[in-house]
Amino acid sequence: MNEMYFKGRKRPGRFLFFGIMGVAALFGFTAIVMLLWNAILPSLLHVGIIGYWQAMGLLVLSKILFGSMGPGGGRRRRHCGPPPHLREKFMNMSEEEKAAFKEHWQKQWGKAPE
Repeated sequence: MNEMYFKGRKRPGRFLFFGIMGVAALFGFTAIVMLLWNAILPSLLHVGIIGYWQAMGLLVLSKILFGSMGPGGGRRRRHCGPPPHLREKFMNMSEEEKAAFKEHWQKQWGKAPE
């Protein structure tokens, strides 16, 4: 990777670490689902036991159907723009403060806020 990607980042290895931990968590969670299914459901509902890859398939299917395994538990904001308290703060600024804020935003992020 180029040096600009890591500029201002304290630990570039953190991305790799959390990626590996995420994959390990997926495989571990799959094993837990398989073990719980095989321990409880065959005697309770008289269903068959499942294998490891079937348990992972159940997790993928639940992600597709319910979408609740991501950050925030699936409660992502569906609209654009800042939160209401920041919008109100911006609306209460004077024109000079708004211009200074937009200029700072432009320097920081490369585009003006809407």
